[in-house]
Amino acid sequence: FFLECLNMKPTLPSYLCWFQVWRELFSPLHALNFGIGGDTTCNVLWRLQNGELENIRPRVVVLWVGTNNHEHTADQVAGGILAIAQLVMTHLPKSKIIVLGLLPRGEFPNPLREKNAAVNNLLRASLPRLGPVQFIDMGGSFVHSDGTISSRDMFDFLHLTASAYRTISTTLHEMLLQMWEETPQERRASLV
Repeated sequence: FFLECLNMKPTLPSYLCWFQVWRELFSPLHALNFGIGGDTTCNVLWRLQNGELENIRPRVVVLWVGTNNHEHTADQVAGGILAIAQLVMTHLPKSKIIVLGLLPRGEFPNPLREKNAAVNNLLRASLPRLGPVQFIDMGGSFVHSDGTISSRDMFDFLHLTASAYRTISTTLHEMLLQMWEETPQERRASLV
């Protein structure tokens, strides 16, 4: 199973889409979702420092946090994500860690989108120094050649539509299955 910190504050339609995709793709993997809508990196860090990592031993930790830190600088947001990843590595040294990049936001190019891209660039440069942390940036697939984002992907240009959730989730699911196949047979048997 894996732990996911999803922090996008969902609306009811986006939550229902996410729940359906989660049930179909991730529940069969015995995944746990520890995300709370609207969380910032500070909220996640506090929960992890105060017992949320106790008594669990996930094979993979998927961390997706930071978009709600829109009032912070790119350095601060990246620093928060790096602190979370470091804490997870310290408490769960046998777990693999995947950090998902921040998605672009806004129908047209804007300062918040530029900041999210800067956060992703900082993470891309800094995460390898922590150790075996995999960074995945899926945001580029939502920005068209003219710089716009379609409401078919993000209905309010921030929250994902059902098809966009499915796109991201399918990619992540395939990656998790690949990681599962890389697990030695005897270790895999002990995880079931």
